[in-house]
Amino acid sequence: MMTAVVIASFNVLLVLLVAPLFEGVVRRLTARIQSRQGPPLLQPYLDILKLLGKEDIESGVAPGVQRLAAALSLASVLTVATMVPMGTRPPLSGIGDAIVLVHLLGLSGVSILLAGLAAGSTYSLLGMSREMVTMVTLEPLLAVALILGAVQTGSMHLDVVLGGSAYAGTGLPLPGLVMLGTILFAFQAFVGRLPYDTAEAETEIMEGAMMEYSGPKLALFKYARMARLLVYGALFCALFAPWGNSWPFPLGTLAMLGKVFLLVLLVTVVAATHARYRIDQAVRHYAIMLGVAVVALVVAVLRA
Repeated sequence: MMTAVVIASFNVLLVLLVAPLFEGVVRRLTARIQSRQGPPLLQPYLDILKLLGKEDIESGVAPGVQRLAAALSLASVLTVATMVPMGTRPPLSGIGDAIVLVHLLGLSGVSILLAGLAAGSTYSLLGMSREMVTMVTLEPLLAVALILGAVQTGSMHLDVVLGGSAYAGTGLPLPGLVMLGTILFAFQAFVGRLPYDTAEAETEIMEGAMMEYSGPKLALFKYARMARLLVYGALFCALFAPWGNSWPFPLGTLAMLGKVFLLVLLVTVVAATHARYRIDQAVRHYAIMLGVAVVALVVAVLRA
């Protein structure tokens, strides 16, 4: 138990320290693709520190809910980090199974809903409604991916599903290949980046649910968004590209960060070269991806 707590604490610290660096890579590479100079790589760290030092102004209709939403946004992502392998076995996999992990991932979206509802402005409510539509149509896709992994391994335990045998360990049969392509295509939406950042959409709805936030609460929301890129990347690698996770520390962690870095580069290139989809276009894409994933799950169940 003590070892699990130490590894879980390391995962949380790793996310807090590295996530802003990956965000800096995203900003810098985006600027280069668009023929701009771009900010320094360490600018996200400075942004977070600046926001944490600002006055905490509460302008919403429910300040208590606003504080809860801000804390929940980051806490949910960091909790997921304690259940996902980052160069080691899942440290706290014993406290829940794949279904618990899906619910924890959904809490990050719930915090956005609470934030928009508590702010009460027109743009915040519009952003909240878009986030709700996204959750209903997108979050089940990740649930299907984890359930398919459980079908492949015959277990719902996280240390088995995320242990490297859910997809890659079975040689990636047809359902696994279909799910790999679907999740890779949807990864941009999971981390809320262009062209699927419809709930934030600065040029349309003024950052949506985040419009009324500033100071420390905004810092927590921004930090959670940065952390989601790393945590979802680690989850993707654990399911579909676990090679290197069994290496001794710190080689396993470095291998995981290298694979996530490649995902970050892919996310950045797609975001910098694509215009934002309308909400109806995004939902249509989510529905298609979910339908394909369900078909892959049905095929895997019939083969089991």
